[in-house]
Amino acid sequence: MHASSAENEFDVVIVGGGMVGASLACALADSGLRLAVLDSQPIAASAGSSTRPAEEPAFDPRVSAITPVSQQFLHEIGAWDAIASQRLSPYTDMHVWDGDGTGSIHFAAADVHAELLGHIIENSVILAALQQRLGGNNITLLAPVTLTSLTPPDSASPEALVRIELADGRCLSTRLLVAADGANSTVRELAGFQTREWDYQHHAIVTTVRTALPHRQTAIQRFMDAGVLAFLPLRTNPEEGIEEQRHCSIVWSVLPEVAQGLMALDDTAFARELQAAIENRLGTIESVDKRSSFPLRQRHAHSYVQQGIALIGDAAHTIHPLAGQGVNLGLQDASVLAAEILQALNRGRDFADLRTLRRYQRRRIGHNLGMMWMMEGFKRLFAEQPLAVRWLRNAGMAGLDKTVLLKNQIMRSAMGIE
Repeated sequence: MHASSAENEFDVVIVGGGMVGASLACALADSGLRLAVLDSQPIAASAGSSTRPAEEPAFDPRVSAITPVSQQFLHEIGAWDAIASQRLSPYTDMHVWDGDGTGSIHFAAADVHAELLGHIIENSVILAALQQRLGGNNITLLAPVTLTSLTPPDSASPEALVRIELADGRCLSTRLLVAADGANSTVRELAGFQTREWDYQHHAIVTTVRTALPHRQTAIQRFMDAGVLAFLPLRTNPEEGIEEQRHCSIVWSVLPEVAQGLMALDDTAFARELQAAIENRLGTIESVDKRSSFPLRQRHAHSYVQQGIALIGDAAHTIHPLAGQGVNLGLQDASVLAAEILQALNRGRDFADLRTLRRYQRRRIGHNLGMMWMMEGFKRLFAEQPLAVRWLRNAGMAGLDKTVLLKNQIMRSAMGIE
């Protein structure tokens, strides 16, 4: 087929059918635009609700800490009910402490008159709900496919179409191409977007554990010179009482050589190391699921947009996972881009025009950069070894914990509440 074939022409093509790309497609589903979603992996959009054995669940090791603002967006695009019908774990508190000192901070939803800080949800649960929603709309799903070339729009042409070619020989054209294809974005590379990036010199180990003591819907994080360890509360089903909730997703950021050693341990030895690292806060680590490890790298595109092309989610920015903000930033990218597109349509403007796309960029780039630099600051602060820095670090944490107004403002910002 040729690029001029009507069936290969779209208003918006989203490359990447993951959580961020799928959420954008859902947000635009009722816009009247002709949409296509491309992904290198199959998209299970026709899959219905799945059932899970409650007695000993197999949790997805990759989870996200979904804020109330992200929850509202997922509700607005029709995905939240399907997520809630599967499984999620609300958390009401977060306890953070310096493992090499005495400083600590306790965040509580009640302090900002909120019911909870957010939900810990398996990525696979969020994705299944979004892809199920995609299947209920008139959206063209092309997967698995591989993008091989991209031709930016000719600004002198009245069409101003982006043209892309797939590995199977198909050619597509679109008014707006959206890159939601992750940290190693093919679209970003082919379109020539420049990035600033650096290696954290850390690897993250993720898995799920069962502990002797209940987590009481509290997320805990220990900062150490060698990295950060987070225990994120999980719940097997809505009927599980608070005293029965003893599963946690862990994210352990450590030096590469340390990660290699920890991954080489058997489950019993790894559980002992993990239990000691979290200072026995949840008692004995009774079981450990399969572990995986991956390098941590931060990057940020100098610009999120060019004529006919926009970057969202990890294609635009990746962030250290210590605050669980990555997917929330991506979902808000999708929310804002969708809002700008819909507003342009309502006002009779060109939704793919660079002026429209720049409005999206202005609304998101400052917020994303602010969160990234905050996380970078935390990472650098806790990597410092000198005694004076440790003393200031501990004094600062203790002082912040007592400064209610500032602490609550930080909490509201993390929750996405202005």
